[in-house]
Amino acid sequence: MLKDSQNKVFNQIIDANINRLKEGLRVCEEIARFILKNRALTKEFKKIRHKIDILSKKLISPAVLVKSRCILSDVGRDIHILELERKSYQDILYANLQRAKESLRVLEEFSKLTNKNIALKFKKLRYTLYEMEKRIIKKIGTLCNHR
Repeated sequence: MLKDSQNKVFNQIIDANINRLKEGLRVCEEIARFILKNRALTKEFKKIRHKIDILSKKLISPAVLVKSRCILSDVGRDIHILELERKSYQDILYANLQRAKESLRVLEEFSKLTNKNIALKFKKLRYTLYEMEKRIIKKIGTLCNHR
């Protein structure tokens, strides 16, 4: 069990990574939908986003997460390393796939502290995203040149 001070930090980490994950997935979904015009990929991204909603609500209530936010005192808020370095939709897609995978890993690791079953589900979603990335890179050959 986490102490109160650890619990607040835990909630902030979970909240930040759920938000980052869903934002990254939404960007990928829009690229699949409007640029690639790929119904299957669009549907897969949307399905993962909805699974994240379900898992995150089982982990911590959305009200508790919102209450734990400390946006003004977040030391990472104004760090923009490489975030403005986008030259194409491939760059945007790749950056957001990485953002989503990284956030899934953080959620997986921190969920182990309170709910190992949910941690395993986050891990499964991470591997699903690895497979999707592989298929997307195959569809967009130029994406490989941007690594």
